[in-house]
Amino acid sequence: MKIGELAKATAIPVETIRYYEKIGLLPNPDRDTNGYRTYRNAHLGRLLFIKRCRSLDMAQDEIRELIRLSETPEADCQEVDALLAHHLNHVRDRLKELKNLEKTLQQLQKACSDAGTVKECGILDGLNAEIEGLQSKSRDQGNHIPGTHRPGKT
Repeated sequence: MKIGELAKATAIPVETIRYYEKIGLLPNPDRDTNGYRTYRNAHLGRLLFIKRCRSLDMAQDEIRELIRLSETPEADCQEVDALLAHHLNHVRDRLKELKNLEKTLQQLQKACSDAGTVKECGILDGLNAEIEGLQSKSRDQGNHIPGTHRPGKT
């Protein structure tokens, strides 16, 4: 099938399919004599696998590793389980970050429960206070904003 047909069958944009080829998640297709890409059912299956992994918020490296592991079907599945456990921990950490974000936004919203002018806006005052707090933290900790990287990364 042609790339447009593959895109339609998977509901994945053509540009994304080309990107997955470029970064090695999807094997390069054969080319017709006219230079057009020709995809097989294996490409369709791989794209659907990638799409499902992305719907679970898996990173490209995690997907790449799952693909590598799937290529040795007789191997012990402990590595797959470990990868999923690691991803689940990442999701749990993100949920905690999002819960903290929700609390912060709720506090900011409460600061502006009364009608007034923008100059008197408690939300804007709260945001400015957050910026001042982050600036002082960044002087203490280097130039790092918590929650912007995965654990263990700076």
